[in-house]
Amino acid sequence: MSNIPDLPPEEDTGTDHTIVPIRVEDALGAAAMALICLISFGNVVARYATNISFAFTEEYSVFLLVFMTFVGASAGFAANEHIRITFVRRRLPPRLRFLADVVTLLATTLMFSLVLYYGARVTYSEWYWQETTPGLGNLSWIYTIWMPILSVAILLRVLGRGWAVLIRGRGQAR
Repeated sequence: MSNIPDLPPEEDTGTDHTIVPIRVEDALGAAAMALICLISFGNVVARYATNISFAFTEEYSVFLLVFMTFVGASAGFAANEHIRITFVRRRLPPRLRFLADVVTLLATTLMFSLVLYYGARVTYSEWYWQETTPGLGNLSWIYTIWMPILSVAILLRVLGRGWAVLIRGRGQAR
């Protein structure tokens, strides 16, 4: 016999109930990862064969990594698999679990609203001043515009999660 208390069953992830399928984020994230792999592999082969490195690899790889991170965060919220301390949360009584969900949703909404606001300001500033990247001389706003766009996607997924948990009562611990 174990002294570990019984834990509530796992929650409904909501993956079957989303309006926009999570496969959209999965496909975008997989495409970004594939491009990173191709760019990096091509750079390694070129460096090995010619002892010359491609100049564009770092700039594009960093952009794709940030893009992939935002897309992954959006998918995580849609599937209710975002980062949280589930070890503690699952051991809370149902009312405190609900409160923890509310605090998580509010904090996440606030954080990505700030990312949206400041990301849009940075993007506008880079567009207005026609700022270019130091490595390749590309327009910087082409990279940074994805921060506010993907923040909107994340906020929509968080609002969908909030609707499922708070309004419709799904996803709460049983």
